Amino acid sequence: MPLTAEARERHAPWLRLVLTPGIGPATTRRLLEAFGLPEDVLAAGHAKLSAVLGAPLAQALLGPDEAREAAIEAALLWAQGDACHLLCLDDPGYPPRLLEIADPPPLLFVHGDPAALQRPSIAIVGSRHATQAGLAHARDFARTLAEAGLTVVSGLARGIDAAAHEGALGSAAGTLAVMGTGIDRVYPPAHRRLAHEISANGALVSELPLGTGVQRANFPRRNRLIAGLSVATLVVEAARQSGSLITARQASEAGREVMAIPGSIDSPLAKGCHRLIRDGAKLVESAEDVLVELRPILGVRRVPRTTAVAPAAGASDPAIGPGEAAVGPDDAAGGHRDSTADPADDRLLAALGFDPADIDALTARTGLPVGEVSARLLGLELQGRVERLVDGRYVVTAGSTGKLHRPCL
Repeated sequence: MPLTAEARERHAPWLRLVLTPGIGPATTRRLLEAFGLPEDVLAAGHAKLSAVLGAPLAQALLGPDEAREAAIEAALLWAQGDACHLLCLDDPGYPPRLLEIADPPPLLFVHGDPAALQRPSIAIVGSRHATQAGLAHARDFARTLAEAGLTVVSGLARGIDAAAHEGALGSAAGTLAVMGTGIDRVYPPAHRRLAHEISANGALVSELPLGTGVQRANFPRRNRLIAGLSVATLVVEAARQSGSLITARQASEAGREVMAIPGSIDSPLAKGCHRLIRDGAKLVESAEDVLVELRPILGVRRVPRTTAVAPAAGASDPAIGPGEAAVGPDDAAGGHRDSTADPADDRLLAALGFDPADIDALTARTGLPVGEVSARLLGLELQGRVERLVDGRYVVTAGSTGKLHRPCL
């Protein structure tokens, strides 16, 4: 979509700040605090800017720079492409969770759906040299959490990152890949197809200028955005010196939840996770464990199996879906339902009937999308209204409705 003249005028000053060598997120924040918006910074004059930046950097910002002007034009031209977006710090679509970190990037390059950056999300990270078991855990956790409404955030790297993205593809919540290169440079190159699928089912995100190649120092910067975009970070496999531990530390510093999957005491790729757990990370063994841990953060209370509890006003449940109430089971004697019960849950329970059924059967019976069926079943399981059997089928728990009872197996 072509940029309007207004958008071009609004983005150009931000790009001038971002593309001036020596001016990073922390310096930009000082300038904005001192003068206001970027156009106010540029209008402040050399003397005032020198008091904040020092004379050489003030001159670099205000003086002519052909390379910078070419980079600004290239970025503005890029933003005219399909699904290409520039999100400035003052943009209403700028992800609010990034505003809470110490050094939010002044400008983000986004390819895909910028609305994906607004959704509740969880980071799933780990080793580039993961085991087959670790890859399977990353895919399975990502799939279940994405089906429950959490966008999965990772770094597009080999191993756990790629598996997490793959697991979330196809879900309504989708996945975000935060890049340690310019958004026009996919690394590793073998992940070009995966990057394309992510942009079609979420978004690619970078704070780095177009054309920025692989530089070791940029990956810790990327990691802080992975942690900053997410309400929690889950580490699947990590060695003692894994970069994933940097992401976990940054998440902790930002006040976000950190979780880790334990492993064998003999595995080098479990050492980092065990260290995190010793340092206070939550040990999790299933995606359901993750959702239970996130309930207090997302403002939802766990509902006891036998007592109907009204949800907190305005509460939302990532394991249930937008607008759906977290309610307790029916009164076993009279079969009365809470007035806030969701009709789609009732429909799903009715479709489940008296006999165990799997997700495919329930999808066919209800006509609901498979992702919604899976998410609702997980929500009902966490409420104690259905139970998942060892073979993957579901049954209604005893007393969860006034009409349906758990069958004899």
